[in-house]
Amino acid sequence: MAAPAEERIAVPIDDPNADTEWNDILRKHGIIPEKPPSPTPMIEEAILEGRRLAHENRLEGKDLDELDELEDEEDEAFLEQYRQRRMQEIAALQKKDVHGSVYPLSKPEYQREVTDASQNGPVLVNLTSALGTNVESRVLSELWRTAAREYGDVKFCEMRASQAIEGYPERNCPTILVYNKGDIVKQIVTLMTVGGVKMSMLNLDRILVEVGAVKDNDMRVLKRRRDAEEEEDNRILGKSIKTSTRQNADDDDDDWD
Repeated sequence: MAAPAEERIAVPIDDPNADTEWNDILRKHGIIPEKPPSPTPMIEEAILEGRRLAHENRLEGKDLDELDELEDEEDEAFLEQYRQRRMQEIAALQKKDVHGSVYPLSKPEYQREVTDASQNGPVLVNLTSALGTNVESRVLSELWRTAAREYGDVKFCEMRASQAIEGYPERNCPTILVYNKGDIVKQIVTLMTVGGVKMSMLNLDRILVEVGAVKDNDMRVLKRRRDAEEEEDNRILGKSIKTSTRQNADDDDDDWD
């Protein structure tokens, strides 16, 4: 007579993840797997760490005037530490501030002013359209002038694309070329990937950081980024207030129905 086959008893399980005494017994006997650790403590720890870093770096990107406005809110010694750091950063930038305007290029100058000059740091070239109707080209030329004034330590050049490269397609204008150590390290054809006609200095800042022309913690980059975040927060807040006001007005109208 054959031995009776081992029968597996079906154990009732309502919720294997529930914290119950019954589930603890089942886990102890290996019937259900151990409950995975809760991610809540790790999330809370990450949030606290984020808040700590935000508090420690709350003065990053603020200029001297903005630091002066915080005299009644911050410890004087702490503020003075940041003032000294800002003054050192400003002095270092002024020392490297050797450009300050856009360099118009001609073909004979290209090798000297761009390729050779890039041995000393990134050089950015804007190949512009010959047509006044090219809106993107006009937008970039204006940003180029703004950036050249603000980033005097970075060399910005500009040249008609048709003069730089014979037969260069008008549809590819504007084109941004970034040179470093004698080579082209980045090329952007039209502004399609960097905001189009809505390209802003924020987009240009990202390019400058990416190619190593400025650092990600440069106070000019941080200030513009912070201003943009505050503007977006205010926009969202204003939109929320308008929505709430409209809903309240609708509720008042319903009261009269």
